[in-house]
Amino acid sequence: MVELKSDAALAAMREAGRVVANALAAVRNDAAVGVSLLELDEVARGVLGAAGATSPFLGYRPSFAPVPFPAVICASVNDAVVHGIPDGYRLRDGDLVSIDCGAVLDGWCGDSAISFTVGAARPEDTELIAATRRALEAGIAAAVVGNRIGDIAHAVGKVARAGRYGMPDGYGGHGIGRRMHEDPHVPNEGRPGRGYPLRPGLVLAIEPMLTAGGRDDYATDPDGWTLRTNDGSRAAHIEHTVAVTEDGPRILTLP
Repeated sequence: MVELKSDAALAAMREAGRVVANALAAVRNDAAVGVSLLELDEVARGVLGAAGATSPFLGYRPSFAPVPFPAVICASVNDAVVHGIPDGYRLRDGDLVSIDCGAVLDGWCGDSAISFTVGAARPEDTELIAATRRALEAGIAAAVVGNRIGDIAHAVGKVARAGRYGMPDGYGGHGIGRRMHEDPHVPNEGRPGRGYPLRPGLVLAIEPMLTAGGRDDYATDPDGWTLRTNDGSRAAHIEHTVAVTEDGPRILTLP
């Protein structure tokens, strides 16, 4: 079931989104060579706690997962695409890092992700991140009243394929509101003019995931969560929570 949000709900989701943005900014600020992924998770926990928010990630256990997710961020490094579990790994010079974070505030959710490099960046990583951002921007621009989910999917996929990047099969964005994952699913590739119609009050998490090797296949780590490229190529993941409004798309996960 797809729920359209009222203006009051959008205002509440904007506050949850602001908490997410602040948590991601704090993690990005503290991410440096030698810092562990667990330490970055603690940074995000501190921001959520100070805001009176909780994490929709912590303890989340969908049907595919062998164990509940044990952290408040997903930390995916280099060839890990999404859903990386923070551990004692210490960041190294040149690492490509993707951090996904969510917050629940006053019963409403926000969800966003960033990708960045630590230390000296490889030019190809810089371009991968930039392409992922362009794909997200294209998807957001298509999130207008009168379009359909397929228009968002087509916009994202067109940018990715133009750069000869891969995208993990079956993965994409989702509706969001009282729960982190709601209908409808938002593919990262699709046919324009197809799918659920975009109406005012629809809120979507749009999240391109691009892989440098150009392949769409992936493997899941033994932890049951981390998705990793089969060819060892690097990946980037950038996400915003976006509301469809009469005045155009409104990003709810900005600072």
